[in-house]
Amino acid sequence: MLTILGFAMIATFLVLIMLKKMSPIAALVLIPALFCVFVGKGGKLGDYVIDGVTGLAPTAAMLMFAIVYFGVMIDVGLFDPVVRGILRFCKADPLRIVVGTALLAAIVSLDGDGSTTFMITVSAMYPLYKRLKMSLVVMTGVAAMANGVMNTLPWGGPTARAATALKVDASDIFVPMIPALAMGLLFVLVLAYVLGRRERGRLGVLTLDEVLVEEGETVLVGAGTGTKAGDSGVRGGDSGVRAGGSGTGAGLPEESDDGFQGLDPDRPTLRPKLYWFNALLTVALLTAMIMEWLPIPVLFLLGAALALTVNFPHMPDQKARIAAHAENVLNVSGMVFAAAVFTGVLQGTGMVDHMAEWLVGNIPDGMGPHMALVTGVLSIPLTYFMSNDGFYFGVLPVLAEAGHAHGVSSLEIARASIAGQPLHMSSPLVPAVYVLVGMARVEFGDHTRFVVKWAVLTSLVVLGSALLFGIV
Repeated sequence: MLTILGFAMIATFLVLIMLKKMSPIAALVLIPALFCVFVGKGGKLGDYVIDGVTGLAPTAAMLMFAIVYFGVMIDVGLFDPVVRGILRFCKADPLRIVVGTALLAAIVSLDGDGSTTFMITVSAMYPLYKRLKMSLVVMTGVAAMANGVMNTLPWGGPTARAATALKVDASDIFVPMIPALAMGLLFVLVLAYVLGRRERGRLGVLTLDEVLVEEGETVLVGAGTGTKAGDSGVRGGDSGVRAGGSGTGAGLPEESDDGFQGLDPDRPTLRPKLYWFNALLTVALLTAMIMEWLPIPVLFLLGAALALTVNFPHMPDQKARIAAHAENVLNVSGMVFAAAVFTGVLQGTGMVDHMAEWLVGNIPDGMGPHMALVTGVLSIPLTYFMSNDGFYFGVLPVLAEAGHAHGVSSLEIARASIAGQPLHMSSPLVPAVYVLVGMARVEFGDHTRFVVKWAVLTSLVVLGSALLFGIV
């Protein structure tokens, strides 16, 4: 009964948010509360919620202060050179922009933190997508899949969990999987190319020229001709302006009502004299995070406080910066605490355990010698419908024991278990995905409808490559 109710609760949640019948926050809170009553444990709902909130509170704190920290770094201009480099590569070609999104997300993912990756990627690419009226779900989908592949780094989380759960070395899991993961990342880049061609066909190509302004800074201006792919006609006028200016270049929309301004090279929050301080602070912060010198929430709390104090020593300026990023902080932290209700009920009622036992128990005996393949296939839906902790510490050991009985090693099981991460990064139970959709102003249901099929394909490419190369 608990198995059926568990699957029904997840299915109800996904259907309602994809059909936009409920907001994600409302669905994350009300649906599990209702199913908790159905299970007959409504009296324990408070305990389940408190347990869930307690478990996710450090994550919520990390996201809150990470948003403030990276928001301040964006304000002071730390990432402007990255943005300009991406812009120079992308120009105004939708194909290059989508491929650039995948490359940027993959590179930034080396820090091992999804929230950081999404904040930097969206901050850099959002102005281009908005100006050229490109599909924002393409941006969120490509970024999520690229980060999902890179999330398998030993310090990224899943690999470390698999190593801990099966008592093996993380490097023994990750290093042999590099060829398969490389194929997964290559597939994401090819997919980005295909999606970019589709966007180019829909929007055409607008030529942008790079010019030097008086301050010696490279910015982009509209340059007249905007020809659609395969079309020799000319669209629009040719009154080019600087990004963030008051006019429009050929094919560029007016400033939108949501306050989109792009990265203004003259914004008053820039701190060019403190550039190297901010760069070193960020490198030190990421190094401390990778080396685990302090808990990540503590690191970002200290980093945000230090960044605000040094860059904005006057109290009104500090308050203004915090207020500027308050909407993102509230949206993301609110979503995390709402997700705590969902995970709390799912785990507290025992639904997760029953679902896992049912799935493992229905594996045919003849599949025993192929338990690595079974593990890889199961990792795709299971890491989407439950947390990584639930899968790696609850389900994976059971799968490994079943594999041992048929001579399948723990290392093969562990390697196969990380194949589902490209889909996992878009799970409603992953707090970082709310940073992605929140900053990109994309409905979670729209992102889910777009990304699931492509993320499943990416996961299957990783798993198929691992089988082809004899890794699992």
